[in-house]
Amino acid sequence: MSIQLNEESGGKVLVVHVSGKLAKADYEHFVPEFERLVREHGKLRILFDMTGFHGWEAGALWEDIKFDVKHFADIERLAMVGETKWESGMASFCKVFTKATIRYFDHSEAARARKWLEEA
Repeated sequence: MSIQLNEESGGKVLVVHVSGKLAKADYEHFVPEFERLVREHGKLRILFDMTGFHGWEAGALWEDIKFDVKHFADIERLAMVGETKWESGMASFCKVFTKATIRYFDHSEAARARKWLEEA
């Protein structure tokens, strides 16, 4: 599994691509980088690309919940890009864990997701 991070729009947009199955160790890289960007830019807009994502290992799920609680108000917009029905459902499920405006996009609509994130 891996998490790949790319900053765009001067650091205000963070592209997070997850693939395979998330492990606890993946959060050891992701969380400090996310927190650095929040310190530098304030609330972020995130493109969360789940193409090829297969869920979480048990320890990673706990890390994800801790992240969600700690950073409840640090995300302004969250564009979730996926390719399966459960990923679409996950976008609705995530709404209780953040103040962010969340929209789901099929992977064929990735360009639309980026455009939505960059709107004023």
